[in-house]
Amino acid sequence: MDQIDRKILSILHDNARITISEMSRMIAMSQPAVTERLRKLEEQRVITGYRAELSLSKLGKHTTAFVLFKSNSCKEFEAFSEAAPEIVDFYRTSGEFNYLLKVVTETSETLEGFLEKCHTFGFSSTLVVLSTRFEDKLFPAFLPTEA
Repeated sequence: MDQIDRKILSILHDNARITISEMSRMIAMSQPAVTERLRKLEEQRVITGYRAELSLSKLGKHTTAFVLFKSNSCKEFEAFSEAAPEIVDFYRTSGEFNYLLKVVTETSETLEGFLEKCHTFGFSSTLVVLSTRFEDKLFPAFLPTEA
């Protein structure tokens, strides 16, 4: 991966809907050359998808929480979690807790109801998000540099 690939990834991270022609102008390359680089990045699974960023508050989701969860019935909890629409991110972790969940609900009351359903599988420690300074700060800090 060279500097041009890193620039393409940075541009896509900022705006996944950008046109090939606009990206070509930004990095001073022909459209076929940019298209070929994108194809290669997709084939190498560097680019794994394109998505829209949604406004959770506009969708009625006003409460976000991170939940540390400890379960003795991991398979059952994982199956429950896959089906739970409140869980938007799910991580298996080391240490005292088995999992870290990012949970989004309408209100603190609906969060409480969700946590009560979870307690069938174990116990949790919950951190409610008060505000978000930034999310998905991936580029350019984590892009590999040329060796």
